[in-house]
Amino acid sequence: MAKQIFVNMAVHDLGKAIRFFTKLGFKFNPQFTDENATCMIIGENIFVMLLVKKFFKGFIPGKEISDTSRTSEAIMGITAESREEVDGMIRKAVAAGGKEYREASDHGWMYGRAFEDLDGHIWEIFFMDKSKMPDEMKNRK
Repeated sequence: MAKQIFVNMAVHDLGKAIRFFTKLGFKFNPQFTDENATCMIIGENIFVMLLVKKFFKGFIPGKEISDTSRTSEAIMGITAESREEVDGMIRKAVAAGGKEYREASDHGWMYGRAFEDLDGHIWEIFFMDKSKMPDEMKNRK
């Protein structure tokens, strides 16, 4: 059914958000970029639209934008190729002005860490070694 996924997120300052995510290695689609928004490429069919708050508000009539200093509406999870890539992404995020959100989560077969971006959105970067997944999980149908 779904061919592509576009996650829309409100940001305070679009230029700062673009610079932050560029430092993490993300690219942007210039066709969907103007003074109100940009399209950040996460994967072949996965994108995050970073929208200035006034523009974002136009998509949610009758609702308020979440105050990310007090609440969280979602956690964006992105897979990594290795534990080292997870750690590297967190280092880049912190160096670019983000904050480590919580301690590492290590389940042996799955390892993850999280950071908050400049706007308080939570991003979890994780690696899964499915060959080490517990048997009870492997056998679920």
